[in-house]
Amino acid sequence: MPKQSREFRTVNRVLGEQPRIGPFPADQVFPWSAIAMLSYLLCKGMLQASWLVTGLVIAWGWATWWTLTSNKIWLSKFVGVPRVTRGHKRFYSLVQQPQSPALSPSKKARRRK
Repeated sequence: MPKQSREFRTVNRVLGEQPRIGPFPADQVFPWSAIAMLSYLLCKGMLQASWLVTGLVIAWGWATWWTLTSNKIWLSKFVGVPRVTRGHKRFYSLVQQPQSPALSPSKKARRRK
């Protein structure tokens, strides 16, 4: 009978890493979108500033938000992080039904009694 290996096999290589959308952290996409929209409305819509000034204000807002939330000391300490652990669990297929082992004639006789 072959010995079962209890070594862990990495299934998902990005497990434990920060999620990303391209080069940008995924948790920054929505705040950066809001910062860009508000900066555009303020600079272009209300102040009639140039595209250069609007772009600089957007970049300043993004950099400020990233600096405040990337360090665990500031705003990101309020976000709960799931706890991921490794362990052993038997695999149960969702597609195939488990097959019961065939009973020997002696076990069938004991089962009837």
